[in-house]
Amino acid sequence: MTQTLRVKDKIDWKEIFNLKNLLLVVIGTALVILAMKGFMVPNRFMDGGITGISILLQEILGINISILVVVLNAIFIYMGYKRIGKTFAVQTTFAVILLSLGLYFVQLEPITTDRLLTAIFGGILIGSGVGLVIRSGGVVDGLEVVAAYTEKKTSFSNSEIILLFNSIIFLMAAFYFGIETAMYTFITYFTANKATDYIVDGIEEFTAMNIVSTNHEAVKELIVKEFGKAITVYKGERGYLPGKEWKKSECEIIVTILTRLEIKNLEQAIRMIDPQAFIYTSSINETSGGVVRRKNG
Repeated sequence: MTQTLRVKDKIDWKEIFNLKNLLLVVIGTALVILAMKGFMVPNRFMDGGITGISILLQEILGINISILVVVLNAIFIYMGYKRIGKTFAVQTTFAVILLSLGLYFVQLEPITTDRLLTAIFGGILIGSGVGLVIRSGGVVDGLEVVAAYTEKKTSFSNSEIILLFNSIIFLMAAFYFGIETAMYTFITYFTANKATDYIVDGIEEFTAMNIVSTNHEAVKELIVKEFGKAITVYKGERGYLPGKEWKKSECEIIVTILTRLEIKNLEQAIRMIDPQAFIYTSSINETSGGVVRRKNG
């Protein structure tokens, strides 16, 4: 192992004890506990992942869910330690222990017995909680680690691996709880998934906007000076229209990264400069380095 790898493998205690991260973990696990104790467990509902397996095994084996959460996640925490890093493993361990203690000590009356309300609001709460813990740098459910760990060993993507595991869980739910409960469980899972995506990405989900304009200098000045955005410029060719393949010209392809709330304003401003500008956007999952936000002050 090289020196660089050893440095990366050290535990970042400043990151772990960062007040913001600690609050995200506490609030996130509290929401998961509320979802499970107030909605899902009393109504024999499940979610995907380790929480779903824990609920299922509690019903089948009668083992307390707080114990199952720790035991099942311990395997995946170790996998995360090997695959992702020590800091991630420590943060995840803290979140899982907090979840387990909450599930053991917190006693709640069922907030509702309505199955649809349980599926929707249970999913929103558990998804929001999972998303907050992810934003802190850890996870509260080991299935995400399984996907990351096995992705390089198979030809499947993360989402396909997670879907495969959850499909098995839903089939087991249909067998033990009935097909109707399994169908409601799928609603819970879908709602939780969307809530997690929103919490992790939020309204600041980044989008790449690509612009091809004959007035590219004015467009570049607009994006940089008026909107405070960094740009990247590619050299390309435009033309190649049907029947006019021979007609082409050099052009600049301007790329900038912005949030989805900024898309409409920037597009309208570009149209004022060049109504014929070719603009297309594409969602991006992650950005690193560069300048993607307007600096304050």
